[in-house]
Amino acid sequence: MGLLDRFEQRLDRMVNGAFARAFKAEVQPVEIAAALQREMDERAAVVSRGRTVVPNVFVIDLSPHDHDRLSVYATTLTDELATMVREYAEEQRYTFVGGATVTLTLDDHLETGLFRVHSEAKAEVASVPSATRAPSNAPLGAGHPRLLADGDVAHPLTRAVTRLGRGTDVDIRVDDPGVSRHHAEILLGREILLRDLGSTNGTYVDGVQVGESVLHDGAVVQLGATRLTFRAG
Repeated sequence: MGLLDRFEQRLDRMVNGAFARAFKAEVQPVEIAAALQREMDERAAVVSRGRTVVPNVFVIDLSPHDHDRLSVYATTLTDELATMVREYAEEQRYTFVGGATVTLTLDDHLETGLFRVHSEAKAEVASVPSATRAPSNAPLGAGHPRLLADGDVAHPLTRAVTRLGRGTDVDIRVDDPGVSRHHAEILLGREILLRDLGSTNGTYVDGVQVGESVLHDGAVVQLGATRLTFRAG
């Protein structure tokens, strides 16, 4: 790290710390943008040759004063920040595991001029369109079993065998670097069975690694860092 870099970090800590408390300086969007760039740099993880994964979901905690002031144009600001995040990732050749989002939240304990950044790499879970797959032998009907991803997005289990993984030839694709191409499968029958397919990092149900397990309603299935909730229907 060069002298200018160290100076910039010290100055940044002063502006976001003592100076902000002393002069009640308001948070500026450019400060948030710089903090998001640092967050990506500091949390960048090399998962394979030529692939460095960074967080794609960011939450900015703001003081009551700054939140009130910035929330007036929150949609425009968060959209611009998300665009900046994508452009910076492209420039640095970083990889996201899902769409980039930025959210502003209120923290009553923060003083004016102070803010915090929380981030995580949240994988995108998507059902492969049925038109690309062979017809399912599983009967359809109301209250069908399903997996729920973040935000309660439902992925119905409509096939006798539903394969999950990071590959392009699965039924439910989980774009998570900790997930194998063919990670696990779910079999519909008198009982609904989850089976690991020899994945690198294992398959977990309610925090316990399994080779094969009967799923109960509300069971949490974890592949890599991605958690899916099973609903029996």
